[in-house]
Amino acid sequence: MPPTPTSIDAYIATFPEEIQAVLTQLRRAIREAVPEAAESIRYGMPAFGVGKHYVYMAANKKHAGLYALYGLDELEQELTPYRGKGTKDALHFAYDQPLPLSLIAKVVRYKCLKG
Repeated sequence: MPPTPTSIDAYIATFPEEIQAVLTQLRRAIREAVPEAAESIRYGMPAFGVGKHYVYMAANKKHAGLYALYGLDELEQELTPYRGKGTKDALHFAYDQPLPLSLIAKVVRYKCLKG
């Protein structure tokens, strides 16, 4: 098993180009929404945090994911189409669909700035 990447750039570089493009776009959306977020690798995933509040992204076989998204009851109607099957704290974005950038920004601002 390869070592866990120590930076987000190294994490993204481990994937094929088409997945790298989606992860780069997702990272950019997160950074634009919360520019003050510190970047790191936590639990083997790219993490973006403000204080104790974090969101995580990861690449999977069929989708990119955004994680630790619990407590978003007032946004649930918007999030439902992206909820991971059988999860209540993950959003899944199929690689063959455009990322919902405005929704991602809204979620990230809520989680990182409001906790």
